[in-house]
Amino acid sequence: MYWDRIEVNWNQFKGRAKEQWSMLGEEELERVQGKRDRLSAQIQEAYGVSHDEAEKQLSEWQRFQRLEPVS
Repeated sequence: MYWDRIEVNWNQFKGRAKEQWSMLGEEELERVQGKRDRLSAQIQEAYGVSHDEAEKQLSEWQRFQRLEPVS
């Protein structure tokens, strides 16, 4: 599954997530630890959006991410 691979590579994606959701700070992104449900919750809290809206944003963002090999 795609999201499972993001969990493995979360350090690579934290910066990209920060670019997308600039209201999320380093502390919030550390708590996410690559877990989609945690990222969704952080987006909901920071931006005051519904669960459905956060999931929509995540799905859109996810489509444009490229995974790089884990060393």
